[in-house]
Amino acid sequence: MQGSDMRQDGEGFGAIAFGPKASQDIAQIRKRYPTNQAALIPVLFVAQREFNVLTPDVLELVATTLDLPAGKVAATATFYTMLNKEPVGRFHVQVCKNISCYLRGADEVTRAFEDELDIDVGTTSADGCFTLSEVECLAACGRAPVVQVNETYHEWVTPNEAVTMVEQLRARTRRVTGGSALIDISTLGPGSKQ
Repeated sequence: MQGSDMRQDGEGFGAIAFGPKASQDIAQIRKRYPTNQAALIPVLFVAQREFNVLTPDVLELVATTLDLPAGKVAATATFYTMLNKEPVGRFHVQVCKNISCYLRGADEVTRAFEDELDIDVGTTSADGCFTLSEVECLAACGRAPVVQVNETYHEWVTPNEAVTMVEQLRARTRRVTGGSALIDISTLGPGSKQ
């Protein structure tokens, strides 16, 4: 659990709680929205960032935090494809499959990702770095085909650009010698060496 605190008492929510940063972010979100219901989707994104996946325990934690019915929180989370109900890799590659993207070559882009990553749509690479998904409209139809990697949009993507994108993402991630931890070298700062 990325940055989250484990409850010492072991009660409720599978012994999970929001960490200090997430709690602070949620407090700020609640100040910006007129009701807890209005704050639900932004808080779900905080929960996803914190736990990587919105499990039933995480959804219950969100419901309790916002004093909302658990069913309402679960219904909202299951409606939106950008909210992960299953674990995803470090890089979640999402290819739009809606009509505009389909007509402009999304199938070929998807095949290029499958070939380069050696995984099928709906699966995660063995090293846990990449998950490949097809999603409905990413709301950039005029720039189709569109690919979203984590929170970054890539527009007018060709199969060759898909391969290049994977190469660039792999270059950003290096295996630490003597361990299995992955680091993102883009977070090391301007004076850091690769």
